[in-house]
Amino acid sequence: MADADLNGIIGSRYGSAVTLVRERSVRGGDINRCRLIELSNGERLFLKENRDAPPLMFAAEATGLQALRAANACRVPDTIAAGYPCADSHFLLLEYIEPGERTPAFWERFGTELAQLHRWRSADFVHFGFPEDNFIGLTPQQNNGSERWIPFFRERRLGYQVELAKSRGLLSGELLAALGRLLNRLESFLIEPETPSLLHGDLWSGNFLAAAFGEPVLIDPAVSYGHREADLAMTQLFGGFDPRFYAAYGQAYPLDSGYADRMPIYNIYHLLNHLNLFGSSYEESIRQILRRYV
Repeated sequence: MADADLNGIIGSRYGSAVTLVRERSVRGGDINRCRLIELSNGERLFLKENRDAPPLMFAAEATGLQALRAANACRVPDTIAAGYPCADSHFLLLEYIEPGERTPAFWERFGTELAQLHRWRSADFVHFGFPEDNFIGLTPQQNNGSERWIPFFRERRLGYQVELAKSRGLLSGELLAALGRLLNRLESFLIEPETPSLLHGDLWSGNFLAAAFGEPVLIDPAVSYGHREADLAMTQLFGGFDPRFYAAYGQAYPLDSGYADRMPIYNIYHLLNHLNLFGSSYEESIRQILRRYV
């Protein structure tokens, strides 16, 4: 994004007296260009851009961040602007949160705050899904509302990823057949929650940080309303979080019995997404989970 475009966005938010002072590149994921923006009023912003991103990807992420902020459970960066203002880049401009160190109480606080997020109820959306579609990574995520969780997870989550992988020739015949058997038998393995929970949706170790004084911060969501077990399952996919996180979560919002048996099914969704994004190296992980159920 050109500085003139960025100054225009800054001026519309803070007034014409506030301008860009300096900027520098920072880390912020694998697919986007990220910059730290310093303003003349002393504030700092985080800008991420991607000229090849789907047109609505950053706008959808902004909506998800705003939904998480509305729950007032975990800290979430404020959204300044999102869109496609010029010819060369899609962008998302956020409050910059200075990374800090994980204090001894970090994991307990994170587990408790995630439980608070999952307990929060929206008066505006009472179904499973979300008011608009969004993305998980670069993959579209369909959020058409449903009154029941298991059909939603079957059709909008697993089924969509299976069809996408099938269209790309990424699934062998036997693996496709096994996934079909699982989809037909989901009611045998999963349970319906009493009510939808607001989910981060992509909760692995790269999508949260510790701010000053060890405050947990959620970033890069793929938000929807669903079964909270799906969020917890994702935390365990790539090695898991600290045991203190799970102990604090369970104390604040105990899980139903049998969660450990259901957890791998939820992670098939993320493994299918990685298969679609990164290729066949994830096929064996999917196959190993399927052997347990079908």
